[in-house]
Amino acid sequence: MAFILVSVGSNIEREYHVRVAIDELTRAFGTLMISSVYESEAVGFDGDPFYNLVVGANTDLAVAECVHLFKQIENRHGRKRNVARFSGRTLDLDLLTYDQLVCQQPIELPRDEITKNAFVLWPMAELVPEQRHPVAGLTYQQLWQQYTKHQKLWTVPFSWSEVK
Repeated sequence: MAFILVSVGSNIEREYHVRVAIDELTRAFGTLMISSVYESEAVGFDGDPFYNLVVGANTDLAVAECVHLFKQIENRHGRKRNVARFSGRTLDLDLLTYDQLVCQQPIELPRDEITKNAFVLWPMAELVPEQRHPVAGLTYQQLWQQYTKHQKLWTVPFSWSEVK
């Protein structure tokens, strides 16, 4: 059984898509660890603000199976694949870590964006502060304390049950 960390992001109908992502991930993995929800400006393009969070789960799936599952979930919820890399999206699910595995195939692990983007690192530091980055060797809390890039990011109150 492996412990995985997954980033969840959306800037199109973001409340709905964050809830959908958690529902889908719960069905796939069972009990989840869930960080706070963070709002951030779009990074790398002009667009609506994103909601981001990080989810932790245990899985028997291999790395490639996790990635395939995440693409299926994204596709079911309107993710467009024929657009610019840095653009708005209904749902973005990225495998950040798979235990302490370091690899380049089938994807790069740990994800490079962990140390580059506040919207990934801050929720990781909140969720698993004492877990160590497999390459840097520092805890996610230490990495967050050393983070110096300026990205606007803040926690937002989030109700997990949709109010109608």
